[in-house]
Amino acid sequence: MKCIAFNIKQLFSLLVLLNCLFVSCSNDSSIDSVTVKDRQVLVNGKPYSIKGICYHPVPKGSDKRNFENLANDLALMTEAGINTIRVYEPIDDRAVLDQIDKAGMKVIIGFGYDQGGHFDILSGSFIDYVNTYKNHNAILFWELGNEFNFHPEWFGDDIRNWYNALNMAADKIHDNDSHHPVATAHGELPDAMALSLSPNIDVWGMNVYRWDEPETIFSEWSEISDKPMYLSEAGADSYMTITKDGYEQGVNEKAQADATANILDGIFNNSDICSGVTIFAFVDELWKAGNNDQLNPGGWAPNSTGVPYDGTPNEEYWGLVDIDRNKKMAFEIVKKKYAEY
Repeated sequence: MKCIAFNIKQLFSLLVLLNCLFVSCSNDSSIDSVTVKDRQVLVNGKPYSIKGICYHPVPKGSDKRNFENLANDLALMTEAGINTIRVYEPIDDRAVLDQIDKAGMKVIIGFGYDQGGHFDILSGSFIDYVNTYKNHNAILFWELGNEFNFHPEWFGDDIRNWYNALNMAADKIHDNDSHHPVATAHGELPDAMALSLSPNIDVWGMNVYRWDEPETIFSEWSEISDKPMYLSEAGADSYMTITKDGYEQGVNEKAQADATANILDGIFNNSDICSGVTIFAFVDELWKAGNNDQLNPGGWAPNSTGVPYDGTPNEEYWGLVDIDRNKKMAFEIVKKKYAEY
């Protein structure tokens, strides 16, 4: 009986081992490998051009994100040739990530610094999210912070505190996830201090508003770093605060469309340096400047005087589609340009 029991235990242990190996191999082979090499982001060893969109779907009358309209939004994104969605906070819903993956898109998951302990950097709980979803095929890479360099007041008036936290968080992700790079979304070009304090960042995203001519940032980046970069935000709103450059004051979809066309040409004509863009934004955000039930001019963002063509970021008017998902002229521009490049 002892011999039989021993053999049964051995068999059970062997089956457990084989199952673990099977699950491990399945996880490794079922998700795309995302790596960086030289200045490129690679998916399964091939250069990946980010043809993306910033996505924070807040319904009319609300100030909270939800994904009730996801299926329709993904259909519109597919029509526009979008392959990457950038979100500002984690999506803690596997069904949502499954839908994105099924649509053939990748998602850049953003983490905030202090979100009350909910998957944030300050509490360290961001790593719980990483470990939960690191084997999901929708993930392109993890992104820490969104232009926090514009807010030293959040870090004891010493921005070095942010860069140190950023670097440690990136290191923690590397220790736990070998499948995905780590990025940050920096406000404009990082300086020497930012780079020196954040060596663990694999991909530098940059939120760049230089009128409709982003090209200068690419040569500036190539002089200071050989890492991959992409524009984590770029674009224009569809409201002119003043009449300027032939664009009339008021709602002006043509101004947004013209600026978007020029910006995308500038980006994709520099693909040797830039890995692409996530255009800001997919849908108008009615919660930013007033009554959440209607569009309101106004709103403010730091370092945003480079917004074409009036130098003013009317924060509720940035969508390629309006809140009811009617396409603006800029939607057709993105569709055309993403197909061309």
